Amino acid sequence: MPVTNADIAAELDRIADLLDIEGANPFRVRAYRRAARIVEGLPRSVADMLAAGEDLDALPGIGKDLAGKIAAIAAGQHPPLLAELEREVPPGITALLAIPGLGPKRVRTLYETLGITDVAALAAAARAGRLRSIPGFGPVIEAKILEALSRGEGQPRRLKLRAAEQIVEPLLRHLRQGRGILAAEVAGSYRRRRETVGDLDLVVASETPEAAIAHFLGYDEIAQVAERGPTRARVVLRNGTQVDLRAVEPASYGAALLYFTGSQAHDIALRRIAVEKGLKLNEYGLFRGRRRIAGRTEEEIYAALGLAPIPPELREDLGEIAAAREGRLPRLVTAADIRGDLHAHTDATDGRASLKDMAQAARDRGYAYLAITDHSRRLTMAHGLGPKELARQVAAIRRLNATLGGGFTLLASIEVDILEDGRLDLPDAVLADLDLVVGAIHSHFGLSREKQTERLLRAMDNRHLDIIAHPTGRMINARPPYPLDMERLLRAARERGCHFEVNAQPDRLDLSDSLCRLAKEIGVKVAISTDAHGPEELAFMRYGVDQARRGWLEPDDVLNTRPLPELMALLRRGA
Repeated sequence: MPVTNADIAAELDRIADLLDIEGANPFRVRAYRRAARIVEGLPRSVADMLAAGEDLDALPGIGKDLAGKIAAIAAGQHPPLLAELEREVPPGITALLAIPGLGPKRVRTLYETLGITDVAALAAAARAGRLRSIPGFGPVIEAKILEALSRGEGQPRRLKLRAAEQIVEPLLRHLRQGRGILAAEVAGSYRRRRETVGDLDLVVASETPEAAIAHFLGYDEIAQVAERGPTRARVVLRNGTQVDLRAVEPASYGAALLYFTGSQAHDIALRRIAVEKGLKLNEYGLFRGRRRIAGRTEEEIYAALGLAPIPPELREDLGEIAAAREGRLPRLVTAADIRGDLHAHTDATDGRASLKDMAQAARDRGYAYLAITDHSRRLTMAHGLGPKELARQVAAIRRLNATLGGGFTLLASIEVDILEDGRLDLPDAVLADLDLVVGAIHSHFGLSREKQTERLLRAMDNRHLDIIAHPTGRMINARPPYPLDMERLLRAARERGCHFEVNAQPDRLDLSDSLCRLAKEIGVKVAISTDAHGPEELAFMRYGVDQARRGWLEPDDVLNTRPLPELMALLRRGA
């Protein structure tokens, strides 16, 4: 298996982290981080691009020097710059950056003043009260660090869903090429589309399970075989991911897929129903005595238990079994229901493509509309737009729309900063000229729950604000959500006619699945949007759809399943 895009992005991010800790030029640090995001968002693997003779420096934001480093990493080489930085900086120190409140400057201070090089040393120093005396820290920062450590921050992380996909796809290709393998699928939390994945669980249907196991063990990315039997194997890949494979006969494939998809609570509930009916359910099938009465497909097992088939995303024992019994399962939203994207950036701020290129990419996806939501002036690092620059962009959007023909519309919008006091970063007169307004918090994450909630309430009081983007501010495996009273905010949004976003960036997936469900219960419609910074990232929509499905959302719960006239009517306050 070639080095994945996620692996390359991780190496680039590590270079950026180490440069940051060393106090390198911020522009140089940002160049590596930007390159990591570009690589992570590519629709094709870097290895495939190189094999096709494509020049990586043709990618926006990737010069010849970075292109060379990316190509070297893709070929399995350790970049000399990274090796040099790793010699200069202790190996465990970058894990400290995952702890809220610890940026590169503070990490460097901890190293220089107390010799702290890993999470264990930090925890010991914090518990001993040694951090509060360091300039720039104090008792408040020390308390926050202790709280973060108590939540497990800085510990080894589960894979984000997109990174897991890049491991899964070549592995499934290998399995499906095996002689006698009739079907192969990934089960577990991956199939339930949880936002992070631990070990990978695979299920294979074969008339000759032992041969399927042997074929699996021939995969060239296996570093260690931890367990091997006639119907199962457990291995560790070269990148450290554990993979468990179960091979079964076709008559048991549905039962095994059901069992290993889980969740455990869902499985236990199904087995309880089976017992009540005088049956036995396990990974080999549904049995009455010794006779298997179902097992080839999941659907026939659910039917035999008196249940409608339950989509994998809902299998968490959170009411789905009662809904399946009573015919109340939602008709979950799908990617095919999405008619447009309401959050995207261009090279006018921190995006990587022009208005025209973004419009064409959205049209190619079959969309009817795309909202251009470049940043407002407060976000100076993203070269945010002031009133004059935004007016020029709006005029350019109107001109471009006149050339696009029927069936597709670029919407003039902005991702306007919500300031600390809840005001919006641009005047109402400017916002009034836009098709819609997306608001977001990009600063002052450390406000109290009450102050952060009041901040968003005041923002929603502005009649021009339509959608709150990435509402909780969390970054998966990197930054926890800031504290908010989400039930209060959602009820206020319903009263004001405001909406919330499900941000489909794999690093965000914000709202969470549970908050999607809360929004549905309260009656707030959401926008599933990609926050795309280049044409390729429009494909992230599927991650947002996955998240919405886990939150029980149906097409009617989602703004951008509507045709444009209906969408615009919904966005009018009071609709």
